[in-house]
Amino acid sequence: MSKKMSDRQLNLPLTELTAVSPLDGRYREKIVELAPYVSEFALIRTRFEIEAKYLVALSDIGIVRKLKEPERRKLESFSRSITLKEAQKVKKVEQETRHDVKAMERSFRKMVKGTSLRDLTEMIHLGLTSEDINNLAYRLMLKRATNEICIPPLDTFVDELCERARTFKTMPMLARTHGQSAVPTTVGKELIVFATRVNREVRKLEAQKLSGKLTGAVGNFNALTFAYPEIDWLSFSEKFVESLGFDPNLVTTQTNPYEDTIEYFQTIQRINGILLDFAQDMWRYVSDDWFVQEVKKGEVGSSTMPQKVNPIDFENAEGNLTLANGLFETLSRKLAVSRLQRDLSDSTTIRNIGTTLGYSLVGYKSILTGITRVRPNKARIEEVLDHDWSILSEAVQTLLRKAGVQDPYSLIASLTRGKHIHQDWSRWVDELPIDDVQKGELKKLTPSTYTGLAADIVDRGIKDILKSRRKDN
Repeated sequence: MSKKMSDRQLNLPLTELTAVSPLDGRYREKIVELAPYVSEFALIRTRFEIEAKYLVALSDIGIVRKLKEPERRKLESFSRSITLKEAQKVKKVEQETRHDVKAMERSFRKMVKGTSLRDLTEMIHLGLTSEDINNLAYRLMLKRATNEICIPPLDTFVDELCERARTFKTMPMLARTHGQSAVPTTVGKELIVFATRVNREVRKLEAQKLSGKLTGAVGNFNALTFAYPEIDWLSFSEKFVESLGFDPNLVTTQTNPYEDTIEYFQTIQRINGILLDFAQDMWRYVSDDWFVQEVKKGEVGSSTMPQKVNPIDFENAEGNLTLANGLFETLSRKLAVSRLQRDLSDSTTIRNIGTTLGYSLVGYKSILTGITRVRPNKARIEEVLDHDWSILSEAVQTLLRKAGVQDPYSLIASLTRGKHIHQDWSRWVDELPIDDVQKGELKKLTPSTYTGLAADIVDRGIKDILKSRRKDN
């Protein structure tokens, strides 16, 4: 390869085709809405937001002069005015400082020069350490991205499942345990199980609070108490952190310990785990022809087998959710450990919040597409359900228990295990040691009618989900 060709390849512009990460490449359009929340640009803006609000808080306790109302409004909304071009200037400053928060601080100072706030320049970042800004910034980014970008498709997924559960709540199907024929259930009942599981964890995630710290270099307010001993810095810190929506943590080192964030990650992991379970079940249902997929004109299922319609949305969801959970697990393991009062290994690690949420979001969108493109194959489900009536043996042995027959489980096991019953069901029932009335009850029983309270459970599940969404709950 010529040197000229090599240079040209090394200087490829950053596009969806040249991005190293598939999130910013192949899947960019699926996660683009995350960029304003968890990108480097978002991090810079959020840091500015905290620094500006900190100045307002210092004014409120008299450390800096009283702000005029336009100045207060400007600082409280300061981050929203930061443009991409200004953020790029911050990155240029960082090339000199090799410290991202210091680069933001110096840029902030430049921005207030020539304004009515120029006299407050030296009060920017007063008594703080960079981690006072970062711990709050990352948690704000995480909470906002999750609430505003990730939870809505999850709620939509739950809604889709509820709609289908209601439609198919009485459609009987064979349940399998250990991969073997068990007893009948309904399509709707199995769907509402997943809807309930996901909804329960999403509501936990929605309500879960994160912590925040504003305690100085090693957590003792050293500089602030030395310079301003008359101020109750513990109360100040509590009030400031609470104003951002966090639980104040006043017992820290330089870092705000990550247990709250890890717990938050683990809730998302549980959601992703449930969706993985669902994706794999749907893959199996499609494979067994119990569910059929919508065929879209122009789509190709195989480069060599024209007949194929692959469950690619469920497979894509499985792959991306597995990646997301692997990263969440790594973050949870790493962030729990910091040498002495602080080391910097968490700084490069926590930057991957966007990556974990990105892979999760790709998974959510893929599984949502998947469920909207499949429907139960009623004929095939009925065929499988009707294949072997020995699945009714649970009902038989339970009725025999009620009738006082000794050890009915062993009796029915000897008559059914490894055997098939269908056309001779009535004759088979006649051989049982029960009276004619009880035999009549069993003869009226079919796999399609032996579904217990499945339909009622669907109604209860949907009701509980709707109740959990009520704001007054």
